Amino acid sequence: MSGGFNTPRSQFGFEPHPTISEAWDSLRRTLVYFRGQPVGTIAALDSSEEKLNYDQVFVRDFVPSALAFLMNGEPEIVKNFILKTLRLQSWEKKIDRFQLGEGVMPASFKVLHDPVRNTETLMADFGESAIGRVAPVDSGFWWIFLLRAYTKSTGDSSLAEMPECQKGMRLILSLCLSEGFDTFPTLLCADGCCMIDRRMGVYGYPIEIQALFFLALRCALTLLKQDAEGKEFVDRIVKRLHALSYHIRSYFWLDLKQLNDIYRYKTEEYSHTAVNKFNVIPDSLPEWVFDFMPTHGGYFIGNVGPSKMDFRWFCLGNCIAILASLATPEQSTAIMDLIESRWEELVGEMPLKVCYPAIESHEWRIVTGCDPKNTRWSYHNGGSWPVTLFDVAAVLLWLLTAACIKTGRPQIARRAIELAETRLSKDSWPEYYDGKVGRYIGKQARKFQTWSVAGYLVAKMMLEDPSHLGMVALEEDKQMRPAMKRSASF
Repeated sequence: MSGGFNTPRSQFGFEPHPTISEAWDSLRRTLVYFRGQPVGTIAALDSSEEKLNYDQVFVRDFVPSALAFLMNGEPEIVKNFILKTLRLQSWEKKIDRFQLGEGVMPASFKVLHDPVRNTETLMADFGESAIGRVAPVDSGFWWIFLLRAYTKSTGDSSLAEMPECQKGMRLILSLCLSEGFDTFPTLLCADGCCMIDRRMGVYGYPIEIQALFFLALRCALTLLKQDAEGKEFVDRIVKRLHALSYHIRSYFWLDLKQLNDIYRYKTEEYSHTAVNKFNVIPDSLPEWVFDFMPTHGGYFIGNVGPSKMDFRWFCLGNCIAILASLATPEQSTAIMDLIESRWEELVGEMPLKVCYPAIESHEWRIVTGCDPKNTRWSYHNGGSWPVTLFDVAAVLLWLLTAACIKTGRPQIARRAIELAETRLSKDSWPEYYDGKVGRYIGKQARKFQTWSVAGYLVAKMMLEDPSHLGMVALEEDKQMRPAMKRSASF
């Protein structure tokens, strides 16, 4: 494999940032091989800590690594990963005596070596070994996203058109498009179902899963073949996308005007014309949100359900909403305005906060169950993730960069990357940072965390060559654009 990557600047005689070469070396050391072929990257290379499951290849964690290799012209590892995880999808999946759905993708896998028989086998985890037995709801969505990224990057549609890949997509879609008791087009999820894979009060309809769901549906539309089976799913996807985009844009969106409207809500309205459709009690509005909301700006809140609005800011869900064009152009601009207006709170000294604000004291005890890893301003509870997009994984940095480029605000990404470059290499690429402004290396953070390395590389490559954005972003579908009311953030 080729080493390093050439930036436009280096082509004109300037040396790339020294952190880049070091990052590529670190990323290549994490490669996992199965029968002689690279099939993924392990979560971390920190030999000073107990491995737990950090020596496995996580589906969501691999996404930034996959994008780095695709942008560097090395698609083979991504193809191998897609095919190997597809093979694992077909396994029988049981937890205790309960059989999981046929379309469920694994959270992670590892390669087992038998030195006596000189053989290698794959071992997958579908949640039965995970801490807390959390379900990897997002794995299938990330798999579809990567299949599209591979297709866009290489121009080769033969992988996506393979009968096995078409069937794998249909199985994932069957799981999330199945009929049930739902009255909303959003997906009902348990706690710990996504990047935040511990108890953090995200059960219900978390914005991260809804944005990923929307992204995966739009990616699937471009990948499904127009045969009898494919067309049936295309019709169902189109209907769901219309309902989903209207629901999230209307009910998850918060700006100054909407906040003031909720503050003045009447309750106990019984009618299809009710204004307070979810019967949210105005007294439940947290005090911090009134100071946090700028005059110009807005964001998708964390969760919406019966008598429930989680007003916390979740970076991953908002960035994906921009990339998938779930956010309208006006909403995308407002999200960027919010990040700029609340830079100290959301970025601080190390980008970026996975969620804001932290929960603490009595609320922390009730919501997290006294989780010692998610204390205030640490890990998922207001910790700073250099690459926070995926699992904790994954790279908020690359997601933020892509969102900034898509909205025409690359200067925000440059500012964040420059901040990260002052610390990441010197601190040995930690998993996350603690503290209100992200000043301290996380108390339980692994060093040489793969997504921190890969997320940095992807962010740098996208800034140097914005054409890479087409691999991860989708343009707005004008047919799904509702008549949005004008608000203070637009």
